[in-house]
Amino acid sequence: MSPDTPDPERVADGPGAAARPPAGAGSFPHPERPTDSAPPGRSPDPGERPGRSPDEAAAADRSPGPREEPPGWPGGLPVPAGTPVTAPGADPLAGYPGVVGEVPGVPAATRRAGGRGAAVAVGAALLLTVFGAPLGLLWALVAPGTPVRMTAEGAVYATPQPEQPIAADGWFSLLAFGFGVLAAITLWVVLRRRRGAAGLVAGTLGGLGAAVVAWQVGRRIGLGTFQRLLDTAPPGTDFTKPADLRAGGINWYGPLPVPHGNLLLAAFGAAVTYTLLAGWSRWPSLRPEPQWDGGWAPGGPGISSEPGDQPAR
Repeated sequence: MSPDTPDPERVADGPGAAARPPAGAGSFPHPERPTDSAPPGRSPDPGERPGRSPDEAAAADRSPGPREEPPGWPGGLPVPAGTPVTAPGADPLAGYPGVVGEVPGVPAATRRAGGRGAAVAVGAALLLTVFGAPLGLLWALVAPGTPVRMTAEGAVYATPQPEQPIAADGWFSLLAFGFGVLAAITLWVVLRRRRGAAGLVAGTLGGLGAAVVAWQVGRRIGLGTFQRLLDTAPPGTDFTKPADLRAGGINWYGPLPVPHGNLLLAAFGAAVTYTLLAGWSRWPSLRPEPQWDGGWAPGGPGISSEPGDQPAR
C-alpha cells in the first residue's frame, strides 16, 4: 500500500482527522490529538471535561434543559389557529386588547363596578327610608290609642294599667320587622346584578332610616289634637292619647343620635333575611350565571371559534 492510499479501517470522525498522516509515514511529526487539547484559536473551557471531543461538547451545548411552559390561555376562551407562544412570564393577552374585556377580574372594570355598586346602594337606602312614611301611617291606623281622662289635677289614664301602649309597641315591632324582610327580598330580586355587600348595606341602612321615619310620622298623627285637649279640656273629659313607643327611641351622645329598642328591628330583619338569601344561593357569585348551551364560547375581535379551526401550536 502506497503512502498516498488512505487506510480503509481509519474513520475520519473528527475535525483533525484530515490532518493525520498516513500509516507508515514516519517522516512527519505526529500532531496532538484534538480530544486532548482545544482547537487552535479557542481557549479551553474551565468546565470542559478533559478528553471530550468537540462533537460531544457541541452535543452537550445543544441538549435542552428543563423547559418552562408558557402561560396558558385563559380558560373558557377559544385559542385561534396560529397564536404565537409568548415568552415565559409575558402577558398571554398582549396584542389582544379586545379579549381583555372578556376576562373577569380586570382592575379597571372592577373599579367602575365598585363605584356603581356604591351609588346603587346609597340610592336604594334612601328609597327605603322614604317608604318609612307610609309605614308610619299604617302603624298609626292599626295601633290603638290610650284612653285618658281629665281631672282637676290633670290628665290621667282612664284605666289603672292600660294595655294600649304595649299593643302600640307590639304593632310597631311586627310592622318594622316585616318591612325589613320584604325590603331584603325586594333588593335581592330587583338588584340581582348588585347582589353582595352593596345590597346588605342598602337593606340595613334603609331599614334603620325607615323605622325612624315611621316612628316620627306615626306618633304625630293626632298629636296636635291631644295637646290642645290637655290645655283646654274641662275635668271629666275623656279622650285618647296617640300611639307612641315606650320600648324604643333615640339616645343622643353629643351630636350623634343612636337609635335603640324596636327601632332596630327593621334593620335586623333586612340583614338577617339578606344573609340567609346569600347563604342559600345556588350561584357562588350570588348572581345568575348564563346557561351554557354546549356550543363554543363567544370570542373577542379577531378570534374565530369555528369547529373547523386548527388547534393552536
